Amino acid sequence: MAERSFKAEVEHLRKGTGDTFTGEGILAITKALLENGVGYVGGYQGAPISHLMDVLADAEDLLGELGIRFEANASEAAAAAMLAASVHYPIRGAVTFKGSVGVNVASDALANLASSGVNGGALVIVGEDYGEGSSIMQERSYAFAMKSQFWLLDPRPNLASIVKSVGDGFALSEASNSPVMLMVRIRSCHVTGRFETRDNVPPPLSVRDALSSPMRDFKRVVLPPMSYAHEHDKIDNRWPAAEKFILENRLNEHFGPEEGKVGIVCLGGIYNSVIRALQRLGLADISGNTSIPLHVLNVTYPLVKSELLEFCAGKEAVLMVEEGQPEFIEQQLGAMLYKEGRTTKLEGKGIFPRAGEYTGQIMLDGLDTFVRQYAPELLPGKVLAPNAPKPELPDLSKTVPIRPPGFCTGCPERPIFASLKMVEQEVGQHQITGDIGCHLFACLPPFEIGGSTMGYGLGPASNAAFDGGGERRAISIIGDGGFWHNGLSTSIGNMVFNKSDSVAIIVDNYYSAATGGQDIPSSRAKNKTKSTNNPITKALQGAGVKWIRQIDRTYDVTRMRETIREALTTEYNGPKVIVASSECMLNRQRREKPQRNKAIAGGERVEVPRFGVDQDVCTGDHACIRLSGCPSLSLKKLDDPLRDDPVAHIDQSCVGCGNCGEVADAAILCPSFYEAKVVHNPTGFEAWYAGLRTRIISWLQTRRAGSRLTFTGEGV
Repeated sequence: MAERSFKAEVEHLRKGTGDTFTGEGILAITKALLENGVGYVGGYQGAPISHLMDVLADAEDLLGELGIRFEANASEAAAAAMLAASVHYPIRGAVTFKGSVGVNVASDALANLASSGVNGGALVIVGEDYGEGSSIMQERSYAFAMKSQFWLLDPRPNLASIVKSVGDGFALSEASNSPVMLMVRIRSCHVTGRFETRDNVPPPLSVRDALSSPMRDFKRVVLPPMSYAHEHDKIDNRWPAAEKFILENRLNEHFGPEEGKVGIVCLGGIYNSVIRALQRLGLADISGNTSIPLHVLNVTYPLVKSELLEFCAGKEAVLMVEEGQPEFIEQQLGAMLYKEGRTTKLEGKGIFPRAGEYTGQIMLDGLDTFVRQYAPELLPGKVLAPNAPKPELPDLSKTVPIRPPGFCTGCPERPIFASLKMVEQEVGQHQITGDIGCHLFACLPPFEIGGSTMGYGLGPASNAAFDGGGERRAISIIGDGGFWHNGLSTSIGNMVFNKSDSVAIIVDNYYSAATGGQDIPSSRAKNKTKSTNNPITKALQGAGVKWIRQIDRTYDVTRMRETIREALTTEYNGPKVIVASSECMLNRQRREKPQRNKAIAGGERVEVPRFGVDQDVCTGDHACIRLSGCPSLSLKKLDDPLRDDPVAHIDQSCVGCGNCGEVADAAILCPSFYEAKVVHNPTGFEAWYAGLRTRIISWLQTRRAGSRLTFTGEGV
């Protein structure tokens, strides 16, 4: 069950010539693929393009009508390998995945694809997850484009430009027989706007038709001596063809006056930030008309030398606005100017920070510094003088606590790590590695379990160095999504082959939860287009694992703790795998809440579990919080003057998972937790009985209040 359904929006993908499409970037990309005759699409979910996969899944009926093949691939490598259909056949294909990490996973297939070249247009839509909103290491996909000669598009972040770049990407790929990467940044994926649509175009040659007329060409196989010829083909033929197409079709754009004392070169993806900063400096208007020549690189690789040198001609200084590091484009542009003997001063890093996202303030400061240094006469008089003091922004880093990500309320992974922490209190700390996914939050307080992650599905593999028969067994955490992505072969296979004596805990929450709740092979849901309900335990047995423990309710903290203790202390010498299964609470709430609300609205009797803390019983030692960390479990200050410490308190966000009570019971904490049932649409007897209890309780409270001693302070 994906995080969001696009069933309603998908109907807009049927719009044709003369219509106007309004929506967000993800939907615009899908519409552009349909308008450009794509024959097959695939990919692997991951922010910021998870919703693109969700849109494609919801649009399967429309794709089928057009004869387009769609596949939700098992990994980015599988998605990239799918583009092999465009090597021999004149079929346009597109795949999508998350930025640099997805490119890393897919690198083997992408390198082979770039070597052999393509006949049909091959487009890789990369969600470039860079900057302060990123969930990964801070890297860029640009280096891979340079390494393998992938042409890289980075369009201006508006729907019309993004849609145009899809068509340009396919055409550029076919003109140069090279695969093309289309980079869409976080904001581009979710920017909203409108564009004029065209009719959807079925692929001239579908993959189904291609099967009836197989094609092959041994010159495309990446083996010597063909692989040597591929390198020369890239440089001698494909690169010039790409440059010719870029120039003739004016894929890069020029804004502002043709000539000027200074100029700015920027990547298409950060054009909006640049133009906004120029507006704030009084150097551009609200429509984007700028008084400084601006060269926008919608194609960031390859760089067309003649085009850039023409832009720099006659200018005293040019500013290269390139977010991230290394400064690949700045270095190339600097080399071009140097080899041509140009005296144009090139600025970039130095005026701008060498690393980090170019926020609005950073962009403003950088452009302001550049213009003041080289063309101060362009600045209007109302702009601050060079030495005028700028207002200081308060540094809140020391007063506002950081807010790292954490488990959701009711998350079934929380009791796993509570159990593991209790076991560590008994037998000591162990070497623990994490993996990509929600379970990585366990390295943060209050659990502080695990301290490293090496890649999706690589949790157990990253502990291989510690499987040396030490006093304590190493523990690895891996999610069900990571297990099916790469973990079964790379991590579990590695453990079996090397007779590892370590412990792996597979966190099975039924979905690829961290990327939005997409189904995976072990999902319990029934999916009409995918094979689900494939138990992880059977895959483990098939891989050769003998010691397997399945836990179907992770909230059973006592059993979780006993199973982990058994794995760490058993005399069995070999891989030990615990499959801890419970449904992701977010997905469960997405499914159950609408059903519950509908039943309540229909007058049905519905019980909703809620948990609470008896403040008269709670001792205030907060051990429950240290072993839970649930957002709904907080502190409450009492009015009792004899009790200074706040007690534990469960707020209205509680979903009734019962984890706090289970932890309290397993850890032998105070028995202050209680479960209550909130009854909606009670029966007549229940309503009468509740009223009777309320009257009796009110009478008892009034009597107690009347007999309480009071001190007025008179006569003292």
